[in-house]
Amino acid sequence: MFDTFYQVMGHGYVADWHRDVIDMQGAYFDDPRQELFVAERAGEIVGTAAVRADGPKSPPHPPWLTERYPSGSTAQIFRVYVRPEHRRNGLARTLVDMACRFIAQAPGYESIYLHTNTAIEGAEPFWRGIGKEVHDGRTDPRYSPAVHFEIPMPVTAHG
Repeated sequence: MFDTFYQVMGHGYVADWHRDVIDMQGAYFDDPRQELFVAERAGEIVGTAAVRADGPKSPPHPPWLTERYPSGSTAQIFRVYVRPEHRRNGLARTLVDMACRFIAQAPGYESIYLHTNTAIEGAEPFWRGIGKEVHDGRTDPRYSPAVHFEIPMPVTAHG
């Protein structure tokens, strides 16, 4: 994940945005409604996806998004990243599918939300193939230029 912050996003570690990476135990493993999925090949971590029980924050995102996707009832997909040499093989989609199945089985979630940085190669078309855009932050200079998506809640055998 640090490789992503430094090499892909170019801004490095930012404590306000990346606390979960420092405290993975508290963020993902001690909370039964949150999870971190890791893809490994030949002993190397090549991809990640995470689920957190919180909605978007304002700022940097518009206040209406925090109202539409409140923490607690919103499952937010985070930290989806696949190393470039492992892309185009369905790994990211598999990780996101696993995250969505987890969300569907976890109690209390009503929606699945995420936002993405469109400057990352392939991110925007990937999410457009999975979810529905709810806001393009590039149209509002007062807030983050992220594009925000909602993913349909999977139907489970239990409901």
